[in-house]
Amino acid sequence: MTVRSITVPIEDFGCADSGLLIVEQALANVPGVLRVYVNAATEMAYVQYDVDRCTVDALAAAVVRAGYHPGAPIVL
Repeated sequence: MTVRSITVPIEDFGCADSGLLIVEQALANVPGVLRVYVNAATEMAYVQYDVDRCTVDALAAAVVRAGYHPGAPIVL
């Protein structure tokens, strides 16, 4: 297993937005995701995932399905 960390900006999220749990759950349900933390104040999702089971595109698609727009991801 190869673990990678990524930060995904969530555009137009807003710190008072109630969608934090929706986005967090959508990302957590992507196969290969190991850990997720979404911070509404910074409008960022922090994700650890197994690169053999998950792609950046799959993470972005999960954010879109949750009703938000992902920004350009930052792979750490």
